Amino acid sequence: MQGRCLCGDVVYEADGQPSTVTVCHCRFCQRSTGGAYLVDALFKRERFRVLTGEPAIYDHRSEGSGKQVHIHFCNRCGTKLWLSFERYPALVGVYAGTLDDPNGFDRGPAKTHYIFVDQAADWTVLPAGARVFPGDLAGADGARVTPLCLTEARITGTGP
Repeated sequence: MQGRCLCGDVVYEADGQPSTVTVCHCRFCQRSTGGAYLVDALFKRERFRVLTGEPAIYDHRSEGSGKQVHIHFCNRCGTKLWLSFERYPALVGVYAGTLDDPNGFDRGPAKTHYIFVDQAADWTVLPAGARVFPGDLAGADGARVTPLCLTEARITGTGP
């Protein structure tokens, strides 16, 4: 799978399918994307490489984990391309919208989890079968959290 920034200066490639897909509704991801959530295709670092260009990096301390999150972006057009993580050094999280084929990977319920839905915009639709977490997948101690599995689609919040 290849992806690129808006101007084409930075091009990357990831081998195979993502290990997992995260749909994150936290305020960091909302601000980072300028949208309601981030669709984050997670690849093992050894399966990811930059083909052309040299991205700039913005380092941000996560409010949840206290660990650094590194946003890799094009210095020319500003497109955010992928994340790397102090907390998960073996993973790279690709901003799925930057993939040449953003529909070319499995986003089914077995592969995808929805996190920080307690911060989701009121009008967010969560699909039937979704594995939903109010916060992160794991607590501060690293213990995995049990998700709520939706039996039917749900719209978050109540609106104004």
